[in-house]
Amino acid sequence: MEEKAPFVFGVPASGVNFTDRVKETERLMLNFKHGINTVLISPRRWGKTSLVRKAAGLVESDNLRIVYLDIFSCRNEWGFYHRFSSAVIKATSSKLEEWIANARKFLSRLYPKFSFGTDPMNDFSISLEISDTIDSADDVLQLPEKIAKEKGIRIVVCIDEFQQVGQFPNSEFFQKRLRSIWQLQECVSYCLFGSKRHLMHEIFDSSKQPFYKFGDIINLDKIPTPDWVTYITSQFQNSGKVIAPELATEICNLVDNNSSYVQQLSWLVWSTINSVATEADLDYAFNLLLDQNSSLFEKMTEDLSTHQLSFLRAMVDGVKDGFSNQAVIKKYNLGSSANVRVVQKALEKKEIIYIDHRRPIFTDPIFPIWLKRHLLNPA
Repeated sequence: MEEKAPFVFGVPASGVNFTDRVKETERLMLNFKHGINTVLISPRRWGKTSLVRKAAGLVESDNLRIVYLDIFSCRNEWGFYHRFSSAVIKATSSKLEEWIANARKFLSRLYPKFSFGTDPMNDFSISLEISDTIDSADDVLQLPEKIAKEKGIRIVVCIDEFQQVGQFPNSEFFQKRLRSIWQLQECVSYCLFGSKRHLMHEIFDSSKQPFYKFGDIINLDKIPTPDWVTYITSQFQNSGKVIAPELATEICNLVDNNSSYVQQLSWLVWSTINSVATEADLDYAFNLLLDQNSSLFEKMTEDLSTHQLSFLRAMVDGVKDGFSNQAVIKKYNLGSSANVRVVQKALEKKEIIYIDHRRPIFTDPIFPIWLKRHLLNPA
């Protein structure tokens, strides 16, 4: 039997690898049970997907079904409709024959056709003859409501990377169509979440946008250090190895409590040692982590302008605000206060930084360390 890894990264955490998030899990569970729409926002790799799947697994039953779809690869509303319909049919039907029957029953006007992978019971997609009409779109968007009423159940539709709809052609019109239909559904609620914070906030924060006040907005915080330390030390102990709480705390500090990096760095330390972790082991593992991300960071910086790099240099040097002050502009050659605003927006759009309480923050917590070592102060 294959031995289970004590730490996981790159995939949603579950079971013993799902850490803390007690209050957030309870809040999501209540929303799912009572049909409250939810909007979940946080930077990448903070554990949104793991949280949604955890809450979904705790509440799903014969009477409450969870639909999950990731729309990151969707480039327009028609791609969305195909992904949406496939996910709804799959999550609300228990066998292949029922999938096909439900698709033909509820999507009859769209002539559904199935495509199957190597595992027909789990790997399939639906292609629909969707025309650019209101009726075609409505048939797809009303699908979960029709199935819920037919079966006498409730459905929660969870859509990952929802910020992609903001990039679709005719995005505002499409969002209006979604909102106008979804807000009237009685048996279906939605959990919309995404990692591009500035795009998510553009969709949900402005009173001029269709999804303004659509539901309960949860801005996900980082998992506190004490909870991580308990988890890290126990995972080492359960696998016959030892790490001191002080060293586990240092792991958290090095990666600013980023969930994915805490798991990855812990794994690198764990896989390096035979018994007891030392400071030298942590240093070695952290350098491995930087090396593993080096090509990504090089790609992130290769197209940056001189002013953008200068702005990042100021951040690395500890400047947290006041970037438009003349002293800061002069020291870091930022051009002008107007240019500072342009640079900041460009870096935010590239997802290199995000804005928190009007202060720019590095989206990736180890990127500024790599930046200082390899680009701003190369050896």
